[in-house]
Amino acid sequence: MAKEAELYQRLAEGRVRCTACARYCNIPQDKIGFCGIRQNLKGKLHLLVYGKITASHVDPIEKKPLTHYMPGTKIFSISTTGCSWSCAYCQNYDMSQRRIVEGADVTPEQIVRLTEQYGCRSIAYTYNEPTIFLEFAHDVGVLARNKGLHNAFVSNGYATPEAVKMMSDFLDAITVDFKGNGETNFLRRNVGIPDAGPIYQTLLDLKKNTNVHIEITDLIVPEIGDNLQEARKLSRWIYDNLGPDTATHFLRFHPDYKLSHLPWTPIETLERHHDVARAEGLKYVYIGNAPGHPFENTYCAGCGSVVVKRYGFDIAGWYMDKDNNCLNCGERIPIVGTLSQSADDNRFFAVTLNH
Repeated sequence: MAKEAELYQRLAEGRVRCTACARYCNIPQDKIGFCGIRQNLKGKLHLLVYGKITASHVDPIEKKPLTHYMPGTKIFSISTTGCSWSCAYCQNYDMSQRRIVEGADVTPEQIVRLTEQYGCRSIAYTYNEPTIFLEFAHDVGVLARNKGLHNAFVSNGYATPEAVKMMSDFLDAITVDFKGNGETNFLRRNVGIPDAGPIYQTLLDLKKNTNVHIEITDLIVPEIGDNLQEARKLSRWIYDNLGPDTATHFLRFHPDYKLSHLPWTPIETLERHHDVARAEGLKYVYIGNAPGHPFENTYCAGCGSVVVKRYGFDIAGWYMDKDNNCLNCGERIPIVGTLSQSADDNRFFAVTLNH
């Protein structure tokens, strides 16, 4: 159903200015913003997908990826339609680029109840960009927090100070997903934004004004989004502004949507990105979408021993004590939470909602 949004300003002549994302769409009456789900109705901005869910799934939290937060737990993932970006490679383009408002009708209470019913410790707002349906995520998230559940965003980070302030009411963790190392020409040609400036600002606001756990991902697209100098600059920025303990993931691209003609990212390219980030001082650097690769594992920054052995989204070995200290040298590993007893459960299945 449509519900009046909170993240907007009224302008002259019945126009509104949306403040959910850094596009700051100036929307005339009866028109819809870039994302496809925020509409000006009689001079008031409405969220058209409030309670409209297109996908619901139980996932391993490592799939987000969040490797340093509540390891081995199940997370209940939900999405709507629409997006603030127009990525040419989007694997979820059927949802993110869909401009028809549809989905199963659910209430915040139902989402929280389903999360508990399936033994999930947290809720992920994911698959499409959550900042564009932030008012609904907020209402779900506040209820969830009151029930002792956690909330996580998988986000492009293209937000606003107003959005970050709303996130601070309920958000516990976020994966901010750079693309092509955040290189300007790549973003302009393949994402549809001018530059990565608002992403950096969102991260600074989150770091300064909230206690949200932050992890960084970076989709490395071969031939057009794999510049190592840009990776070096991004890694240095993470080191300087978020700290050397920030988990950073370089993700393997697979052909999809409008970039189906490109190959998979070569493993060697990902390894070079990993090495650059480590050389810039980042301690916990991962390669994603490459099951079985050694750089899926977590290594102790003190002695280099494997402290978490991984295969894909599964945890195959845990070599820390109850306080997350390395069993070999005693180094404290900056992971929030200890290994969950649900780590060996089936943590990957769809949940059908009634339309």
